[in-house]
Amino acid sequence: MRSKYTPRPRTLGDLARPIGPSAPPLSPKARAIARPRIVQELYLPTLLPAIALIAFGLVVVWSASLTIPEASLPRQLIGVALGFAIGGFIWRYDYRDFQNFTTAFLIVDIALFLLPMIPGLGYTANGMTGWIQIPLIGLRIQPSEIMKLVTIYLIAALGASYHGKIKELNDYLKLCVYLAIPFLLLVTQDLGSSLIVLVSGAAIIICSGAKPSWVWTTIGLMVAFIALVVWSSLTEGMPHLLHDYQLNRLIVFVDPSVDPTGDGYNLQQSMIAVGSGGFLGKGVGNATQALQGFLPEAQTDFAFALLAEEFGFLGTCVLLFLYGWLIFGTIRLAQGVDYAFAKLVLVGVVAMWSFQVLENIGMCLGIMPITGIPLPFISYGASSMVVQIASVGMVQSVWYHRTKSG
Repeated sequence: MRSKYTPRPRTLGDLARPIGPSAPPLSPKARAIARPRIVQELYLPTLLPAIALIAFGLVVVWSASLTIPEASLPRQLIGVALGFAIGGFIWRYDYRDFQNFTTAFLIVDIALFLLPMIPGLGYTANGMTGWIQIPLIGLRIQPSEIMKLVTIYLIAALGASYHGKIKELNDYLKLCVYLAIPFLLLVTQDLGSSLIVLVSGAAIIICSGAKPSWVWTTIGLMVAFIALVVWSSLTEGMPHLLHDYQLNRLIVFVDPSVDPTGDGYNLQQSMIAVGSGGFLGKGVGNATQALQGFLPEAQTDFAFALLAEEFGFLGTCVLLFLYGWLIFGTIRLAQGVDYAFAKLVLVGVVAMWSFQVLENIGMCLGIMPITGIPLPFISYGASSMVVQIASVGMVQSVWYHRTKSG
């Protein structure tokens, strides 16, 4: 029989309560045991900033909806709900199975590209047929957004088979060809999405162990090809490979005064909106440039300008902090896993987020060409929101199955 002076046996709950003022700090293992199970299954350095960004984005969309009819908060909320449902499924699904689906992923990419061309299913907006409209419910989906995630899995699965070292040039060229297929398809339909696919896929190939000389040669050839395409599109009698609006955006990037009533006007109004926000901003719903019709597409392409006008320099710093937390938290996870496929999937997701943030903010400030790339978690668009939340699910899946990776 135990007396009242006999120390009672310690339980798992005691691991969370150090005994005595000089008790040593808990070990990481002890802290993990003390946490609720659901918390152990979630990678918080990515999940928490993502949730904060989603909330920030909903405030921006609600503000835009006050005067912009195209900005619908209920539709955005539907995108958030679908995103969490799909992201939750991806989180629980063992992503390692995807490594055997390379051919299937390529077929899915091609099918997604062709969907908007099906009569009765495709939907045209702003002169581009890049959406499909689900019959009966009227919900519109942009397949090019889904292609971003499919291509990440495709190239990561192919790159993982080389175990960090691509020894033969033919293998490197094989990866480039697989990436070129979705990229070239999307160029004809959505330039912004095609660039995201290219950057995220290229980052995966580089981290798969491609030789630097191959990479630099490829970059040089791509620069020469882009210069040739632009020259051809500017020259009478030559094939115009770029659409007029795509060419105008590149010209405006060099000289905003060239098109003062079109893309040049959009850029000027965006910079005015960003600058007029000052340090603390004008307040939610008080963005005069964005909400009184001076800044077109304030809820989508120029959502950063709307946010900067309402929340000011301080609000943009908070936004950048959340993006940094999201991106560097994912990089830290990539450094901690040993499974090659997991690392490359995370590389692709980080590259996708980073490029979208840099390009969207850069184009609002006039330091990057206008491409129509949305700001992750902030810009209005249900398809974009679903894909961004699903990409968070991809990161969570790597964390959830980390003890099973090998």
